[in-house]
Amino acid sequence: MSKRQFFFGLVLASFLGAALAIGGMQFFADDATPITIQQENPAQFTNYLADKDFTVPDGLNFVYAAEVSTPTVVHISSTFSGRAGRNQMDEFWDFFGYRQPDNGNRPQSRGFGSGVIMSEDGYIITNNHVIDNAGEIQVTLADKRSYSARMIGTDPNTDLALIKIEERGLPFISFGNSDVLRIGEWVLAVGNPFAQGTPFDLTSTVTAGIVSAKARNINILGDRNLRIESFIQTDAAVNPGNSGGALVNLKGELVGINTAIATPSRTFAGYSFAVPSSLAKKVVNDLREYGVVQRALLGVSITDVTAQFAKEREIESVGGVYILEVGENSAASEAGLKQGDIISSINGNSVNTTSELQELVGRNSPGDRIEVRYVRNGRSYTTKATLKNVQGEIAIVSAESNKSFDGATFKKANDDLLEELDLRSGIIIDKVNNGKWKEAGIKPGFVITHINKTPVESVDQVLEILRNRRGGNLIEGTYPNGEERYYAIGW
Repeated sequence: MSKRQFFFGLVLASFLGAALAIGGMQFFADDATPITIQQENPAQFTNYLADKDFTVPDGLNFVYAAEVSTPTVVHISSTFSGRAGRNQMDEFWDFFGYRQPDNGNRPQSRGFGSGVIMSEDGYIITNNHVIDNAGEIQVTLADKRSYSARMIGTDPNTDLALIKIEERGLPFISFGNSDVLRIGEWVLAVGNPFAQGTPFDLTSTVTAGIVSAKARNINILGDRNLRIESFIQTDAAVNPGNSGGALVNLKGELVGINTAIATPSRTFAGYSFAVPSSLAKKVVNDLREYGVVQRALLGVSITDVTAQFAKEREIESVGGVYILEVGENSAASEAGLKQGDIISSINGNSVNTTSELQELVGRNSPGDRIEVRYVRNGRSYTTKATLKNVQGEIAIVSAESNKSFDGATFKKANDDLLEELDLRSGIIIDKVNNGKWKEAGIKPGFVITHINKTPVESVDQVLEILRNRRGGNLIEGTYPNGEERYYAIGW
């Protein structure tokens, strides 16, 4: 079987055109009693359903959820500046045949995805990989109206982004509670993958499936220390162009943002993944208010307690999350947590995987206090931890200061330093808290001049290179004393 015939991988589910980069239910109440959804619920959608003769059918039926959610899901078309060379999605595009010939110097590329309107005044949530580094963003509504959108903020560590169009009175979706989703529960994946003028016109596409699993970590996001992967896995069909679309329950409430698929054929094959709404709501609210996510950190290195791990460490029971390392001056350290402790719950919610812990912590903001229950030497304890930001503080982080990757924080070198070192440009590593940077021996103050032989001129350029490249990176630069060094670091 040829490589072209067989391809297995995790594919971000945006429609990547012309050489673009990267790359759900019988509804039950808490008492497990089946619910028949009534016609008058939810009231917030009456603005665009009021003039329709629509009756909610009895029994299992997806009509109501589809009617409620499809007007809120938009098509997003992004235009990007050219990127030299081939990227990890080019084979994907060879298969579909909708990519311009690769001449190594592509002046412009386009990508397509979906988004979900979250307010009547035009705020739209989507995936970061749909609009990352886009020069122009065009939004087409379900009713075919089209608008230019502006970027509000992005969060690569959850693969979410917030954009805005200038319009009022728009249909918008209501956030549901992804925490109460149950395995086997029906959900709908709603996308707006291909607008008119693209190879296909498949606007407002709805597919159904069940929740297959929760808190899935599939290792597709960038910074391993800050990323939060706690995906809802479903078998609702998701294909290219569905990224950023809505995963909804039978009430038509948003329970997830569709993000990726696992596939042996480069198209949907039964596994799709969505960012849970409980996490997405926190991220987009932060982006809307601050322009950057207020990432709360416990400050621990962790791993799952599997049967094999428990045997190797002579742990009596399987379950919980094992602390491999506690960061210096971290929230965990100040709360009294130690290496070898096993975290069993956060704020009363049990945790058995690292992804569950990351999501529960990630919903909070720096300065928030959480209750941590843990096991030490066979005995159970409870402590309170005050979470900190990526700089090890509890203050609000501004968009300008949120420039970090894998434990290192960056800032642009000032002109005086550049002149002193006879450099045209450079990016200073301001702080080194943990991660590969610390392991490599890089000290604060190091001025990065090149990454992989490419001169670096901005913090955003450094972050883009590091987040989009897997494997080894050659970091070149100099210290303020003039000592030139290079480091090989892999992610």
